[in-house]
Amino acid sequence: MHFQAPPYEEAKLIRCARGSIYDAIIDLRPESATFKQYFAAILSAENEKMLYVPRGFAHGFQTLENDTEVFYQMSQFYSPEHARGVRWNDPAFGIEWPAGERIIIDRDQSYPDFVE
Repeated sequence: MHFQAPPYEEAKLIRCARGSIYDAIIDLRPESATFKQYFAAILSAENEKMLYVPRGFAHGFQTLENDTEVFYQMSQFYSPEHARGVRWNDPAFGIEWPAGERIIIDRDQSYPDFVE
């Protein structure tokens, strides 16, 4: 689950151009009424849905089909020194991911438990 720290926070618009994904976002804005809550949706080439990810949210997805292609539009350039993340399965968020095989890079598996 990725995001960028201030002043490089980014809004995103996500669309699945081929295949399908389970797309999840987490509200990481401490002042928000929905702080630490998540929202998830299935995006697919067939349903043509898009997901808006506001600034201050973490974003991640799980592909549901082989040869899936995801298209992002982002409001900010990538800034490696501001790149952050929270673990996809952190109990602080309780995201209910679909069952299935997962291939996750080491960095994304090694994020510590979320601390407010």
